[in-house]
Amino acid sequence: MIIAVPALAQDDDLPQEADPNVKSKIRAAHIAYLTDQLALTPEEAEKFWPIYNEFLEKRKGLHREFRAKKQNPDPTKTADENSKELVDLNFKIKQQELDLEKDYSGRLLKVISAQKLRTLPEAEKRFRQMIIDQIQRRQMQRERREQMQDRSQQRLQQRNN
Repeated sequence: MIIAVPALAQDDDLPQEADPNVKSKIRAAHIAYLTDQLALTPEEAEKFWPIYNEFLEKRKGLHREFRAKKQNPDPTKTADENSKELVDLNFKIKQQELDLEKDYSGRLLKVISAQKLRTLPEAEKRFRQMIIDQIQRRQMQRERREQMQDRSQQRLQQRNN
């Protein structure tokens, strides 16, 4: 039921920006957004977030394991052997992730209703899309500013010539 937990909710995958507080800002927005979307009561939120954060940390650990293996292939093996290992590891991690989701879904059902738990993946997906849209808007604004600065510099150079 927690299938759609977005990568952006994971510290390792958050965009690296100049502002050192980006991760904490996204984390705070994530908490506020999900609390609102799931309509968590204060009592539910108090119990939900420690369990859910623990789930996210364990899930992040699984993804780190795969990334580490992918980025550091065994030099004593052929590319094909390393690729086969990655395929096998991918299936192993998917199974571990499914087991993790089952376990934490059971734990979360003791805290929130099944309907709220069913809402969680879609709310996560909407949050992730909202963050992606915001990042894209900022990148476009940055590119426009750079283009305007380039044009200004070109005009200035033309005037000076």
